[in-house]
Amino acid sequence: MSGSLAPYASDPAKSRGRRHPEPPAPTRDDFQRDRDRIVHSTAFRRLVYKTQVFINHEGDLFRTRLTHSLEVAQLGRSIARSLSLNEDLVEAIALAHDLGHTPFGHAGQDALDACMRAHGGFEHNLQSLRMVDELEERYPQFDGLNLSFETREGILKHCSRANAERLEQAEPGGVGRRFCDRTQPSLEAQLCNLADEIAYNAHDIDDGVRSGLISIARLGEVALFDRFRREALAEHPGLAGRRVLYETIRRMLSAQVYDVIDATRAAIERVAPADADAARRSAPLVLFSDAMRSDSSELKRFLFRNLYRHPRVVRTAEQAQSVVRALFGCYLADPGQMPEGYVRRSDRERAVADYIAGMTDRFAIREHERLTGERWDA
Repeated sequence: MSGSLAPYASDPAKSRGRRHPEPPAPTRDDFQRDRDRIVHSTAFRRLVYKTQVFINHEGDLFRTRLTHSLEVAQLGRSIARSLSLNEDLVEAIALAHDLGHTPFGHAGQDALDACMRAHGGFEHNLQSLRMVDELEERYPQFDGLNLSFETREGILKHCSRANAERLEQAEPGGVGRRFCDRTQPSLEAQLCNLADEIAYNAHDIDDGVRSGLISIARLGEVALFDRFRREALAEHPGLAGRRVLYETIRRMLSAQVYDVIDATRAAIERVAPADADAARRSAPLVLFSDAMRSDSSELKRFLFRNLYRHPRVVRTAEQAQSVVRALFGCYLADPGQMPEGYVRRSDRERAVADYIAGMTDRFAIREHERLTGERWDA
């Protein structure tokens, strides 16, 4: 694939390598190998039972972290192909970016962060890196998946300054460095960040309407959605029901993808980075146009007010946080309730956080009932 890559794309032949050197694979480059390791990991399989917005048992057709990650990968690869970026690296980052998410989505993350406040806190992006660097147990020679620098760099989307400095101390010049010197990740990582935003805005509309918490009529308040709904109805006057929603979302997704491609091409032409590292030293280059950024921000505000802060979602989130807090207290008081590998660790609080973060929604609910006798009443 390297022959078709732009000069500023990430070339697997020029990878910064793995923390533990390995001989090359005979039929795959480093980024393809990373992707395959991620797909076969335990953490990736767990994503099928982890919340996106709605708790896993609330409906069979709502998105989970797994389906979200697949949608991000699809969007990312499509955009990468048009920009001559490395599709395999984009896919690897997209499939791994949520591996560190707790059960119950952001509600679970917030609760676990509060529990860990006196012990370094909890960041789901950092946890995704911990998952692929340390917590997966698949190989005899090393902990984790031993992924390439470029994939690990993309997985660590956000990081506090304190955690970045700890990473830099443990791995000088590694994935924490850019948060200290304020440079950017690869263009493939930047693309995954934007594909993530495009995907969750679109599928949260779909899931929100499916849940009955928001309506197509109410979505008419959002300029981006209303523009494409009107366009779809003008072209298909008899369109009704969910087909209106699907066609509107399809057109909205296409418009955002084409906007990113055009805006990014213009930014790259303006800066003309000579290689992937020159792109890292530039301002972000994978971006929306100003108009689309404004439209996307309006949509996010609408979803925050009308979906994420809907009383039903808030009520479920509060119950989820109560479950996480209770689990943390139970395991801290009686570590023997965890598997032996966590019991043996000396960093007791972090071991508990790692164990809880790896749980699926339904396993966390079952464990909570087993340990407390209290049933989930949602």
